[in-house]
Amino acid sequence: MLVDSHCHLDVAAFDADRAAVLARAAAAGVEAQVIPAISRAGFANLRALCATHAGLHAAYGLHPMYLAEHRPAHLHELREWIERERPVALGECGLDYFVDGLDADLQRTYFVRQLELAREFDLPVILHARRAVDEVIATLRRIGGLRGVVHSYSGSAEQARQLGQLGFLLGIGGPVTYERARRLRELVAHMPLEFLLLETDAPDQPLATHRGERNEPARLAEVLDAVAALRGEPREAIAGATTRNAKALFGLP
Repeated sequence: MLVDSHCHLDVAAFDADRAAVLARAAAAGVEAQVIPAISRAGFANLRALCATHAGLHAAYGLHPMYLAEHRPAHLHELREWIERERPVALGECGLDYFVDGLDADLQRTYFVRQLELAREFDLPVILHARRAVDEVIATLRRIGGLRGVVHSYSGSAEQARQLGQLGFLLGIGGPVTYERARRLRELVAHMPLEFLLLETDAPDQPLATHRGERNEPARLAEVLDAVAALRGEPREAIAGATTRNAKALFGLP
């Protein structure tokens, strides 16, 4: 059985066939999905979706790529949602220095406040870190008392080691299936298994065998196969370890 540690099943890309997507995921062995929010506007729909299925688990947060939608009041509302709903994590939050036009200082303000909330409520954090891994690590060190996952990890082996020391796992998804992702594939082949989570980031980040298509959680099984092949280990061993990692981090049943 598998846990998709990062899937945006609540977004409009799944509105037409969400039930079928869930059925395919179950058939592929995906027993649980962690669904992180991206903005305040989606909190209510996310809560409603997760209430329909025992295997869906919400996280609430303010994504750096949606900075234009965020308001200072949303941080206060996020605190209220966390206190009331008791989600499995806070996120998706973080820093993105890849997309042009995103104010770096404003990103930092929202990021730090969310990390402080995660520490206050003892929640794991689901992190987005694009061209910002060093700063994310420095911020985690400065605030302290945190744990979580850097999803769609794209950093170095040394950065991965530092994140592990800070209590953070690495989310591995579709990019690992691309042969050109040599650094990532080398890292996944040799990293300690206790720091690994599987994810799809659906509907984004399609696998190499599904280029240009909408991604979906059923394809987590193909991510598993890619990781097992890179490590030369049985897929059952990878599945068991990553599922245990996800359940331990997020407190899943």
